[in-house]
Amino acid sequence: MSKILNSLQLSLSERERKGIKRTLKLSSSRIDFYSNDYLGLAKNESLHQQILNEFIAQPSLLYGSTGARLISGNSSYLNEMEKLIANEHKVEAALLFSSGYNANLALFSTLLSRHDTVLVDENIHRSVYDGIKLSNAKKLKFKHNDLDHLERLLQRVGGGCFIAVESLYSMDGDFAPLIELVQLADKYNAALVVDEAHAFGVFGYGLVHQLGLQCKVFATVVTYGKAMGMSGASILANQLVIDYLINYASPFIYTTAIANFHMVGLRKGYQFIKENKSLQERLQHNIKHFRNSGLTSSSNKNSPIQILKFESTNQLTKVKNKLEDAGINTFAVFPPTVAEERLRICLHAFNTQEEINQLVEKIKENV
Repeated sequence: MSKILNSLQLSLSERERKGIKRTLKLSSSRIDFYSNDYLGLAKNESLHQQILNEFIAQPSLLYGSTGARLISGNSSYLNEMEKLIANEHKVEAALLFSSGYNANLALFSTLLSRHDTVLVDENIHRSVYDGIKLSNAKKLKFKHNDLDHLERLLQRVGGGCFIAVESLYSMDGDFAPLIELVQLADKYNAALVVDEAHAFGVFGYGLVHQLGLQCKVFATVVTYGKAMGMSGASILANQLVIDYLINYASPFIYTTAIANFHMVGLRKGYQFIKENKSLQERLQHNIKHFRNSGLTSSSNKNSPIQILKFESTNQLTKVKNKLEDAGINTFAVFPPTVAEERLRICLHAFNTQEEINQLVEKIKENV
């Protein structure tokens, strides 16, 4: 056993030497430019009061689910929530999961087999890679948002494959060309899967919904741990796909069902996003203010995720530490998570212009 432990220690020591060792930290009271709480719903007192009122009216909603959904964990409340989600997104059916990671794991590990090929954007989330690995399908990467490279791969594969993208890339802050991707998928008889984790809430119910592409996309994943401020995720697809997942997806079959009290939060969250579009407008106003500050960001001008790239780990670490000293939280991302060192700045509806000005000023002082 000591040999195994020594090997683990060597790996961790190497990461520490490079300055990229991960450690768990408590969230702090610094100015927030690093969380995924884009609309501020995780701390929204009005939303929380609505949820609390529901519990007071129906205390039984606080019960645990007691088991997996195929055994004792299903409920009419959960079924109704999935119907509501499907209706809101204008799709045939929805299937709830405890996280976006589990949703992607279920989707790609179940629908793909070793006989299939999946073409993935090289910057797609790790959960998609892990799901594909479990499926034993053939994976081919195409260059980030490069439609020409994707088409060359589609011509080589010969159709009948899957394409996997994010609508808004979490470590790049740019958008997938969804309309063009739908056209390519249709041309080559491929199944397009879109992860909407960072677009849901920020752009209504996501870019697939906003562009009216539901019937053209094979499956969509939306998550609730970001703009909605909750947790969990849904796979949106036609009823056949959902029925197949219920029968064959291990991350669904062998997981304890989400409890009804969580459904209350999701139902109220959907309602709150629909009734408070001013939060999305305020977020876009803050994004525009940041984009006009003079910093060079590689991200899209409408994205809540703004990326500043750096030439070295030392330079990035210095800037991040200086920001923390000034009471500002951002997120530094290093290889191997990304190819190039970068500072990931998340803007929110609740950030003030003064906070954004302070952030920009401190960055300019230290680059």
